[in-house]
Amino acid sequence: MLTVDFSRLDLSPGSRVLDAGCGTGRHLTEAFRSMGVNVVGIDMKRQDATKARNMLNQMRLENESGGGSANVMISDITRLPFQDESFDIVICSEVLEHIPDHHKAVQEIVRVLKPGKSLVVSVPRFLPEKICWALSEDYRTEEGGHVRIFKKQELIDILESAGTKCIGNSWAHALHSPYWWIKCLVGHKNENSLVVKIYHKFLVWDIMNKPFFTRSLEKILNPFIAKSIVLYLKKGDYDGT
Repeated sequence: MLTVDFSRLDLSPGSRVLDAGCGTGRHLTEAFRSMGVNVVGIDMKRQDATKARNMLNQMRLENESGGGSANVMISDITRLPFQDESFDIVICSEVLEHIPDHHKAVQEIVRVLKPGKSLVVSVPRFLPEKICWALSEDYRTEEGGHVRIFKKQELIDILESAGTKCIGNSWAHALHSPYWWIKCLVGHKNENSLVVKIYHKFLVWDIMNKPFFTRSLEKILNPFIAKSIVLYLKKGDYDGT
């Protein structure tokens, strides 16, 4: 399930892409399919990083990659182990809401991006996330969970203050918001709820089959209850433009 729209990114041969907070590699693997694109993923969770690395290796073995290089490492997003201006594209999807020092994280992902190149950031959208917080104290106090809820303009201001310019935005995963509201109502770790099981099967079916009706329904609902907001930005040139 992709949150980022890769058609809005310039994935050309030789491009270096960083997925900062790659998790198990959903965006990393999509970038790796592009011809000659070199990908790097970082994550704090060793288990997730290992899964991402294994997926990339499997893609290479099955000739599903575009032939570029791939690497995944354990790293803290607030202390990235890369030189300034190392990447052509940086993706940071569903990460900043977890980071106590999110300003430092933003400074780092902008620091390693080349001038004039693309940064994509997604976070949970304010209203659907606020509902989750209201429905479940355990959801909002879980260790390693979401420590804040961003408003759109607040996040844009933070990112632009770090040296980028927001050039567009989109919404994603409206059909997932009710799923999380239900989970918060019955206990967000409760996997035995029949309603949760049924809705989860529906979401898996939708992701795998992409039927016209549900894809159209999600497009209609996204402006109202999208689970995530996605910001597309460019880093300023040397003269700050």
